[in-house]
Amino acid sequence: MPMLMLLCSAGLPCAAAPEAGAAVAVDAGWILQKLARPAPMRTAFVELRGSAMLKAPLRIEGEYQRPDQDTLVREVRSPYAETTTLRNGEATIVRAGKTPRKFSLSRVPELAGLQASFGALLSGDRGSLEKHYRLTPQGTRQRWTLVLAPLDAQMKGSVRDITLYGRGAELRCIETRPLKGDLQRTLLAGAAKDAAKASSAEALAALCRVGATR
Repeated sequence: MPMLMLLCSAGLPCAAAPEAGAAVAVDAGWILQKLARPAPMRTAFVELRGSAMLKAPLRIEGEYQRPDQDTLVREVRSPYAETTTLRNGEATIVRAGKTPRKFSLSRVPELAGLQASFGALLSGDRGSLEKHYRLTPQGTRQRWTLVLAPLDAQMKGSVRDITLYGRGAELRCIETRPLKGDLQRTLLAGAAKDAAKASSAEALAALCRVGATR
């Protein structure tokens, strides 16, 4: 505040400072700056996957890991054990008692998009993210959403959009809407921790979207 007053008294154009606790409209740059986390980092996740073959969504729990700048690891711990590593344009899937599988990410645009979006998000790299998605922020800095609409033709053929839900500097949830099939919801960080007490799909959706603008 003293610096702001000094600049204004010098005759420079100044916007009014927001009052303490005031809701400030959010923009994509602010969100990405707050979400940036240098490698190495890790965060727990709880994921719900719907299917016409299941009476209730499948609940998957585990951890996302980013051991270095170019690697993303998705470790599933329940209801089965599986580790997927994305690195150098390849995916490696390891399950106990089975031979590891390797394939190019070009075969699975969803995984390629996952690596690109997570890497750009955790690096705070807006330019890289905007190469793959159109960004639409909504809400305030206290509660916000950021919609990522795919630009790549191959990914647009399978994913309608991806919505991030957050509070301040915390990314709490990611919802992916495929062109076909059910919405996929992944709770992260504090929301994943709170999900231990939630058993229904409705309760988990509330943890994801509480206070959201969408």
